[in-house]
Amino acid sequence: MTTTKTSLPNRFTGCISTILLVSLMATGCSIKKVATNAMADAIAQSGSSYAGDNDIEFVGQATPFGLKTMEGILEETPEHRGLLLAATRGFTQYAYVYIEQPANEIELSDVTLAYQQRNRARLMYLRARDYGLRGLEAAHPGITSGIRSDPEKVLPETSVEDVPLLYWTAASWASSISLSKDDPTAIADLPTVEALIKRALLLDEAFERGAVHIFLISYEMSQSGLREGAEERARAHFNRALALSGGLQAAPYVTHAEAISIANNNKQEYRRMLQAALAVDIDADPQNRLANLVMQRRARWLLNNQDLYFLE
Repeated sequence: MTTTKTSLPNRFTGCISTILLVSLMATGCSIKKVATNAMADAIAQSGSSYAGDNDIEFVGQATPFGLKTMEGILEETPEHRGLLLAATRGFTQYAYVYIEQPANEIELSDVTLAYQQRNRARLMYLRARDYGLRGLEAAHPGITSGIRSDPEKVLPETSVEDVPLLYWTAASWASSISLSKDDPTAIADLPTVEALIKRALLLDEAFERGAVHIFLISYEMSQSGLREGAEERARAHFNRALALSGGLQAAPYVTHAEAISIANNNKQEYRRMLQAALAVDIDADPQNRLANLVMQRRARWLLNNQDLYFLE
């Protein structure tokens, strides 16, 4: 009996210890998950600090670390929509500002390096696109396969909350295609891109003060000669982008110059648009200061190299 009386408490204590250990382990996992989600939330919302900066190179040096941090956290929280959006937007912007545009500008002096950098930008755009598709998939399971096979069928289930992901996924995808002109498989994805951006337009045409309309200026002009009225639609998108931005963004002017004015060999209009872009006050819209600086830098380069685009 003595043995029994002493062994029961020991067994009971052992059970309690096991229960406590399991509980602590579960709590630890829960705490880690909460902390990771909190960090993901914070990083996903940190883009405004970059957007208002006035130093393009400083932001460029900081961005790669931020993007890799996002990817590391996404390994722990793979369906965090806010962070997936931030990654889609971040990789797209970085590829455009710090890889593709410099590649375009060095082509005159080093064609081989320009080609290598464009390919690097293309891969970065594809990475951004895949994060965007993951973000849409997280809210609408199964939508990714539908987007690829029959976008018109599945996109109606998206809502205004999906507009940022629709826009940035389309932007990154279109950018990758523009750098894959010798790849018929990539070009075949254009109808899917069009479906994404037009869904975004339908849900919220004012997104980011006309970003969708700015996108469509270039897109419509890429269809000029293939679709009747493409240039008229592109000009309408330009006018709408100006109205939605209040004239405080340089991007509509630069996009008009590159997409419409060059196509029409209209040097006077080209210069007028780029000078209008340079006249935009970058401090009038602090939240878009960096974007305006980027586009004004592009405008200066285009003005300084205008003879590359026009036949006298």
